[in-house]
Amino acid sequence: MAEDIFKVDGKEYSKEQYWHTSSHILAQALQRLYPACKLTIGPAIENGFYYDIDNLHITEDDFSKIEAEMEKICKENLPVVHKDISKDEARQKWKDNKYKIELIEGIAGSTVSTYSQGNFTDLCSGPHLPSTGLVKAIKILKLAGAYWRGDAKNEMLTRVYAISFPDKKELKKYLMGLEEAKKRDHRILGRQLDWFSFHEYSPGAPFFHGKGSRIYVKLINWLRDEYRLRGYQEVITPLLYNKKLWETSGHWDHYKDEMFILNIDGQESSLKPMNCPSHLLIYMNDSKSYRDLPWRVADFAPVHRNELRGVLSGMVRVRKFSQDDAHVLCTEEQMDDEILALIDFANYIYKDVFSFPFDVELSTRPEKFMGSKEEWDKAEKALKNALEKRKIHYRVNEGDGAFYGPKIDFHIKDSLGRSWQLSTIQVDFQMPGRFGATYEGQDGQKHTPVMLHRALLGSIERFMAILIEHYAGKLPTWLLPVQVIVLPVADRHHDYATKLREQMLRAGLEVEVDYRQESIPKKVRNAQQSRIKYILVVGDNELKDGTVAVRTWDNIVHGAKKIDEFVSEVVKEIQDKK
Repeated sequence: MAEDIFKVDGKEYSKEQYWHTSSHILAQALQRLYPACKLTIGPAIENGFYYDIDNLHITEDDFSKIEAEMEKICKENLPVVHKDISKDEARQKWKDNKYKIELIEGIAGSTVSTYSQGNFTDLCSGPHLPSTGLVKAIKILKLAGAYWRGDAKNEMLTRVYAISFPDKKELKKYLMGLEEAKKRDHRILGRQLDWFSFHEYSPGAPFFHGKGSRIYVKLINWLRDEYRLRGYQEVITPLLYNKKLWETSGHWDHYKDEMFILNIDGQESSLKPMNCPSHLLIYMNDSKSYRDLPWRVADFAPVHRNELRGVLSGMVRVRKFSQDDAHVLCTEEQMDDEILALIDFANYIYKDVFSFPFDVELSTRPEKFMGSKEEWDKAEKALKNALEKRKIHYRVNEGDGAFYGPKIDFHIKDSLGRSWQLSTIQVDFQMPGRFGATYEGQDGQKHTPVMLHRALLGSIERFMAILIEHYAGKLPTWLLPVQVIVLPVADRHHDYATKLREQMLRAGLEVEVDYRQESIPKKVRNAQQSRIKYILVVGDNELKDGTVAVRTWDNIVHGAKKIDEFVSEVVKEIQDKK
């Protein structure tokens, strides 16, 4: 949950507290209007809240009626009262709701926590506001289907998403942001710009078209250049593995439900959901000494994760993707410096190249984990020390580490104020030992290396989607699939336009010529809509003077420039990655 708070009537309340109470207001309104519906759960989420309900049959046409009932509950200013009741009392109260009964049976102890407002009571551990009157503006956003407990074998429920704020101005601002987000939706822009598409024959897997592929490759090639500077070697690994690999790594026990399982040669196998085990196989291909460490390896091989079809969303939530995935195997003595180097790399990407503001979160040992607490304490301490040494403020997310180790996550904010978790740095004392990976130390003895898991952009597909929406398709020049377009005024200028294109291509620019028999204003508009930054018009004067008339996608006319001068300026802009 975001650390932000809301101020209401001079007091501060966390967003989780505010939106949790709002979810109960939504549930109470639905129960008043549709008494036969069955309530299940309604958590606060990063932006607002939702409630999952069975036997609820509504459409968007019903939103205004439900919102009116929610506003009525807010105006009633009902006190929110917490009470612990016995499980027997709870079972009696919700005897007609199998979902609540299942929740009750899953709660440890002899009592359950409830919150009431007026004649409405719900199972809940809180936190909540003191009264419903503190919610001043509330709005239903959309409907979706959701399986109970996220399991496709269970009933399909109706999920109602909503948002609330302390005043109507904040709600209006938020809704305007949603409208802007719709205009920037990468799925729409990708189709309009002919960058990528999707097909029902392969759900959760984007098809990159020619121009979209250029963006994808530019991101990867940029990272490859950075890897060479930082001592990484790039490898290419298989996609399909026998289940014995995943049993050794621990994924078969902890991650099997999210893997695509196949039968190969009469044995269970899986498409890989991550690269770490395959990198350990390469590491163990020959013996290593302390002189070979740190061993840094990077991999852009595709991975596949069995996401439910209902949660797939463009390139943000997919089944097939590639990460800027890398692993570092090092000694314990090298671990601190390697973590610092990874933090510096993330800083370079998000501060120096893309200028994204970000927050950092440290996720600690979960309930189910591999290894000893002593190893986990050592790993968590290493991450904390690195963050503090770099003076990076962070918050602790208790119990949300991976099953094999704690991690640092970087959450960036885009131009619409939305938060995205991208970079992750994880310390793993477990997997190298499970595989029997060793190195010979200075003492001549065999030791187990530490494994650092690291992805900085995260999924390349997801990062592209975020960039497209952040910049509304107007990507930094170095990433654009077409950076320059030449518009000849008439047929007699075609040869000059073609020579300019060849010169710019040799200089490394992405350039096209629009030879169509259309007016220049129409060609300019088309270029701007196609997110081409530099638009060069060439007519008689330009042909005679060896120049180009430069304008940009923001409709600013920069005037005539010598072609060498123009090319030099754009090349420098691309090299500087600004």
